[in-house]
Parts: sequence; C-alpha cells; structure tokens
Amino acid sequence: MTFLRLFGRLFLLLIVLVLLYQLWLFGHVLWWKYENPSSTAFMRQQLAVLQESDPQAELKYDWVPYAQISPHLKRALVASEDAKFLEHEGFDWEGIQTAWEKNAKRGRISAGGSTISQQLAKNLFLSGKRSYVRKAEEAVITLMIEATWDKRRIFEVYLNVIEWGVGVYGAEAAARHYYGSSAARLGPAQAARLAAMVPKPRFYDKNRNARGLNRKAAIIQRRMRWADIP
Repeated sequence: MTFLRLFGRLFLLLIVLVLLYQLWLFGHVLWWKYENPSSTAFMRQQLAVLQESDPQAELKYDWVPYAQISPHLKRALVASEDAKFLEHEGFDWEGIQTAWEKNAKRGRISAGGSTISQQLAKNLFLSGKRSYVRKAEEAVITLMIEATWDKRRIFEVYLNVIEWGVGVYGAEAAARHYYGSSAARLGPAQAARLAAMVPKPRFYDKNRNARGLNRKAAIIQRRMRWADIP
C-alpha cells in the first residue's frame, strides 16, 4: 500500500469520525428540545474540579420551568448578554467583529462576542478552554440549536444551566444561593446584580462586594426596560 493511499484512507476515516460526532451532537440537540438536561459538559467539568479537593462536593442545580423565572431576570440577562437575542439567528456579527479586533490587538483570545445561543452551545457540550477550534465547534452547535429550537426554549435552557457561582447553576439555585428566594420572586435590582455576575460568576461568588459590580448592575437595571424577551 502506497503512502498516498494510506493517507487517503486515514483522512476518510477522520471525516467519518467527525461526521459521526456531529450526528451525536445533533441527536442530543433534538432530544433536549423536549427533555430537560440533567447536567451539561461544563457542569461535569466543574464538579470534577470541586471533587479534587472535596470528594463529597455536589452542584446546586434545580430546574424550573420558564414561567417560574422572574421576567426581571430574563430582561436583565438579555440587556447584559445579548440585546439582539430575538433578532439574530445565533450570531451577533457586530459583536463578533468587535471581539475579533480586541483579540487581534491583545494577541490572544480574551473576548468572545458570544450570544446567548453560543453560550448555551458551549455550556451544553464543550469545555471552558478558549481556542479557535472550540469556537468553530461552538458555531456548529449554535446552528443546530437555532435551526431546531425556538427562542423561548433556547432561553429556558440557558436560564437553567448557566453558571452563577462556585458549583451554582441555573436561575433557581442562584436565587436561593444569593437571596434565599425562588427565581420567580426576584426583583429588578436582584436580577440586575445576578446578570452582572454572569461573566465571572465564581469570582463574584467569592467577592460579592467586588469593585465595579454595583455600577455594572445599575447600568443593566437601567437597560432592562428596553430588553425584549421571548
């Protein structure tokens, strides 16, 4: 067997494996259109980290239906994370361009320009490591989600699985962790503060009086009235 023929067969095998992986991803996307995820790749990764120092560590994660989450929190997250959520089809091209320019200037991936749909794709399937390969896979999964789910379902799953602290995931767990309340009872100020924590949830969990957090929350709260939600 010549080298070129061997290389061709290995390349074909690689393509088949990639396609099978994409089908596996798509199968999960279709399943989660109707069924609620019991965990995500990001949750499992963080749980493993926590259990390295405490084998008994568990995550705080309590799924609640979309209707049982405060509209204030929904508006706060759209205002802070993805103002064009209802308009785009998974990608905010202006945000991506801005992030690309920042990354090029800094010589590393520090800004993502990710929409709510992209953040959800990453949390469901991928690691927190930043790379262009991961961003490419994130884009493929985002297209799958946007093609098969409506915006309400995307937002419902997002609200229930995003990280909000050390081992804290989803709106209900966050509301109880920070305010001793249910997600349904969150007020505007509480919602804005939770939304302000999303970019660095573990840091803000340990540093709840961090400089700039109150100012960021106040800005989000002012923007909430213009946020459109599903």
